Amino acid sequence: MITYSVEGVKMPKIKRRETTAWIRAVAASYGKKVGEVGYLFCNDEKILEVNNEYLGHDYYTDIITFDYCEGDTLNGDLVISLDTIRTNAEKFGKDYDEELHRVIIHGILHLCGINDKGPGEREIMEAAENKALSTLNSE
Repeated sequence: MITYSVEGVKMPKIKRRETTAWIRAVAASYGKKVGEVGYLFCNDEKILEVNNEYLGHDYYTDIITFDYCEGDTLNGDLVISLDTIRTNAEKFGKDYDEELHRVIIHGILHLCGINDKGPGEREIMEAAENKALSTLNSE
């Protein structure tokens, strides 16, 4: 089950049913099924608090992924700052909705085992994001 909730922000205008089907399809393309995945959309203040409390990081970020996966079943909590998504969309000249969906799927790709911190990993993650985004409108 995929759940969407908010704290300190309005729910983004995503088509939940379509987005959920897309997330499931992307997970399936990696041989995974979706178990319990919870999205929390929040503001920069909240994500900074979460980043400090759980990871010891004192900076803003667009998403924090908590991985509780078991075998081929994806389980996790994904905390997304809509403020940072808006800032990044402007900074990179991207459409807000595209950037939002990129971050939504970024967390799922982490749960599927794709990392983005090591050498060459960011390029692999970006390619996976782009591939997933290309299937979003064709679902």
